[in-house]
Amino acid sequence: MAFARISITLPEGLLTAVDRAAEGLNRPRSWVVAEALRAFLDRVPEADAAEALLARPLISEPAPDPYAPGEVDAARDRHLEAELRLTPAERLRRAEELGRLARERQHRGRRHQIIGFDTYEDYYEWKKARLVGV
Repeated sequence: MAFARISITLPEGLLTAVDRAAEGLNRPRSWVVAEALRAFLDRVPEADAAEALLARPLISEPAPDPYAPGEVDAARDRHLEAELRLTPAERLRRAEELGRLARERQHRGRRHQIIGFDTYEDYYEWKKARLVGV
């Protein structure tokens, strides 16, 4: 089925309502607009014009994957299949290696921070409080 791209201008309130409906139905905005046009054409008195348009098959869009776009989903599947080909011992060795690398990368040491003051007096009060331990 061939599709055509169009451009339309709508009042902001109507577009907001269309977007809310699309989000609620988990469908694209274009699907909601196409369904509204089909419903309108069902009521058009010029039956022959409406009939010609309605004789075409309905637009059918695949349901969106709730977890990820197709490419990410396919990559995840490939990664899982590759991991499942490993022996349990090899998977455990890799998990331990990743844990070791993560621990090595953790920042251990003195924390650096930048503190700003509006006046020297503010800095002086802060410094005195730190020295006293307040």
